Amino acid sequence: MTIQMKSTIAAALMLAGLGFASPANADAVDDITKAGAINVGIFSDFPPFSSASADMSIKGYDVDVAQAIADSLKVKLNLVSVTGQNRIPYLTDKRVDILMSVGYSKEREEVIDFAAAYAPYYIAVIGPAALSIKGKEDLADKSIAVNRGTLEDTSLTEAAPSSADIKRFDNYNSVIQAFISGQTQLMVVGNDVGAQVLAKQDALKPEQKFQLLTSPSHIGLNKKEDRLKTAVNDAVAKMLADGKLDGSSKAWLKTPLNPDNLKD
Repeated sequence: MTIQMKSTIAAALMLAGLGFASPANADAVDDITKAGAINVGIFSDFPPFSSASADMSIKGYDVDVAQAIADSLKVKLNLVSVTGQNRIPYLTDKRVDILMSVGYSKEREEVIDFAAAYAPYYIAVIGPAALSIKGKEDLADKSIAVNRGTLEDTSLTEAAPSSADIKRFDNYNSVIQAFISGQTQLMVVGNDVGAQVLAKQDALKPEQKFQLLTSPSHIGLNKKEDRLKTAVNDAVAKMLADGKLDGSSKAWLKTPLNPDNLKD
């Protein structure tokens, strides 16, 4: 083998090892733009944030925000159904570009990054409009339905006066039924469950009385994707500024958006 041939082979191997440099520097925004679509991991049965509509398409608060992000990047929105168990691996394996409805935790932050909070998630005391409840002290001597062993149960137990009659049930359907049937005066649920009751019980006229705990939802993305994180944050900030996020809250959560509920 001649010296010239050896030099040619060595140069070829060097270029192959470097991968011509530019693809290695590509980031998620480049990949999304090239594909013409953003893959968004979403729970397919998580009303009112996301669930199947009459035409079987997925709609909800999360879908509104995901669509706004896709529009800001000028690409198609591709919703990918995920579960609580597989969604982090879907993200880190790059089967999805972002995840909706991710609660912040230090443990998760070791694996993924978080964009700014975009959706309120909180635990609220709900009761009929005719019943005056303004704070924890007003729970004294009131009967309250709650799902046994949940964060709602823990939060209520810590907040309620000793004279409160806390009735614990084994699922949310039982909690809701106890409240709307008059078995309890109040119920304590997350705003996702509460929105369904607020939307359907016209005669009872239920309303949120006050919040026991706030833990907003974030959009999850892979680490070191600063351009994508900026694009997501900008899209959410625009929705907040132009009122579209408030519109989605009214449409899906049945209550105006309180910006304070987007603070961890």
